[in-house]
Amino acid sequence: MTSTATAPPVSRLPKWAGSFGIQIIIALIVGLGLGLLARQLGGDPETDPNGLVTTLSTIGSSYVSILKAAVVPLIFTAVVSSIANLRQVTNAARLAWNTLLWFAITSLIAVTIGIFLGVLFQPGAGTGTETPAEYTGKSGDWWSFLVGLFPSNFLGLSASTKAAESGALTTSVSFNVLQILVIAIVVGIAALKVGKAAEPFLKLNSSALAVIQKVLWWIIRLAPIGTVGLIGNAVASYGWTTMGSLLKFTVAIYVGLALVMFVVYPVLVRTHGLSIKQYFSGVWPAVQLGFVSRSSIGTLPLTQRVTERNLGVPRAYASFAVPLGATTKMDGCAAIYPAIAAIFVAQFFGIQLDLGQYLLIVLVSVLGSAATAGTTGAVVMLTLTLSTLGLPLAGVGLLLAVDPIVDMGRTALNVAGQALVPTIVSKRQGILNEELYNAPRNGNPFADDSDDSDDNLADLTASGAEDTGAGDIDPKREPANA
Repeated sequence: MTSTATAPPVSRLPKWAGSFGIQIIIALIVGLGLGLLARQLGGDPETDPNGLVTTLSTIGSSYVSILKAAVVPLIFTAVVSSIANLRQVTNAARLAWNTLLWFAITSLIAVTIGIFLGVLFQPGAGTGTETPAEYTGKSGDWWSFLVGLFPSNFLGLSASTKAAESGALTTSVSFNVLQILVIAIVVGIAALKVGKAAEPFLKLNSSALAVIQKVLWWIIRLAPIGTVGLIGNAVASYGWTTMGSLLKFTVAIYVGLALVMFVVYPVLVRTHGLSIKQYFSGVWPAVQLGFVSRSSIGTLPLTQRVTERNLGVPRAYASFAVPLGATTKMDGCAAIYPAIAAIFVAQFFGIQLDLGQYLLIVLVSVLGSAATAGTTGAVVMLTLTLSTLGLPLAGVGLLLAVDPIVDMGRTALNVAGQALVPTIVSKRQGILNEELYNAPRNGNPFADDSDDSDDNLADLTASGAEDTGAGDIDPKREPANA
């Protein structure tokens, strides 16, 4: 007599535990607890950090580093591929124009809200601080910024050398993401003009993009671990008392971010006949990652993924609009923040702004958002705004103390806007897959990530969730990591 052994039941985590959003929230709580514990252990986070602070800092910075390492190849291959994919769309020029138009419209709304809140809250008023002696009141010019659009080398590389206190020279190399974007656009357009002879190059570029995206999905899966380090280090380094006299400024920033995120964006979604709930549930995984990583570029792969698979934007268009938005569409860093910050600096130093300067803030915010490309934080945009207005640049250093705190909210809003505009444009142009947009979510943006090859516009507009490989919203499919 033979007996058949019954395999023990496979232990499975609760369904909620497999949700990316839940994992991020748990990581936030754990990071907060570890950050508070690190502060209690003593030591100065800057000069004499304890072991826990060092560990949290290393985890957080390492995660951001590996995200940034993939940025350059991602931007280049994604933009070239997206321009090539636009061949499949008969209204490609109209899509591009409408995308840029809605970038400008939403930025205009955001900067107007920022100016209103700056005047209303008066965050820098009453300090009694004297105007710096070097302040001349002369406005800067845009020439250096415009010249910076033109790359000096194919990779958009730049190097800077600094002298340490010991006299040693340290050279660091960085990429100018805006220049890389310009290079990719030129190469993509040239490939279209060459025609058939460029097909091997475009196929190679498409394959490279698929490989890079796969690596980035793996990196993003590690986001909960990175979150623990990033939040823990922020709490340990800055605590809750950092804001001090800058509390009103920080509150004004977050009120502005909240108004745009939870009032302006929902109004735009509803006026286009779409569900507000579906928009937020679809974009939320990317918003969470943007909040903790403080990098729109680092969040780009996930932003593009949820825009396609959750919000129903055709891949051929999303692969163009989302990378472009990640470098130029920044309602948080380039609209709300510089508007309130410029007003704060002027009030702090007792400088009266006139109507012309307020209009100049609007112009800088709407046209100059590309200056923030590739940066974590909005120091570049703030410097551009202050110099253009002729305000003291000492204000930049003044606001750096709370920059990590406000930057989390700024980046979250950036990411939400970068997914919103392609969704609105797709709806207006009649190419949005509304079945995909309205499908139930299961909280897992990584399910069925092997089905990334179906980038044909027809697949996204004519097929349902089952055919597009949208496992993150199809309730019939099991999560890949369950």
